[in-house]
Amino acid sequence: MADLFAIIKATEHLEIAYGRDSVTQKEYTTACLKLISQFKSTEAALVKNGTIRSSEEFMQEYNMECPRAVDRLLRTGVPATTLHQMQSAEESSKNEAVLVAETVQHFITAMDALKLDQRAVDELQPLLSDLMDALTRVPGIPGGFEPVSMLKRWLIVLNGMRAVDEIDEEQARQLSFELDTAYAGFHRFLKQG
Repeated sequence: MADLFAIIKATEHLEIAYGRDSVTQKEYTTACLKLISQFKSTEAALVKNGTIRSSEEFMQEYNMECPRAVDRLLRTGVPATTLHQMQSAEESSKNEAVLVAETVQHFITAMDALKLDQRAVDELQPLLSDLMDALTRVPGIPGGFEPVSMLKRWLIVLNGMRAVDEIDEEQARQLSFELDTAYAGFHRFLKQG
């Protein structure tokens, strides 16, 4: 339980440091991804062996006031830099083709996972998180781009569930439909140049 406590507190402090511009985006992203991964595996182990019922109850029991960590670990499940990606023009032009290819790869991987009946949160969340990361790094993606909003909504849903939980058939069909729609929207965005 001490590990879970430390991870939550470390995430809260990292979020505060990032908000104060005390760490670079790269440092923040690397540390945040590591903490999210540690949190997911630690939480899953503690829930599975019955040590805790949920992270929310754990935080209440120990009077942990960590709103930034709650948002990052339990709500979005991805670093703030993934949701609000910014790149220099030079970096964008160099990597644009690679970023587009990676994004397409992540779309296909996520859609294939659903076709193969993968329903568990710990199977789907990393795929959608990787897709979100790749999509937000593509240069020129507008602020209110619907595929990004859709992924954010699904990440919030999945992060509200336990790792061992599974989405039901209706949710799987909806997610599959929304991924197909988002993929088509991404293609339209690319064609518009």
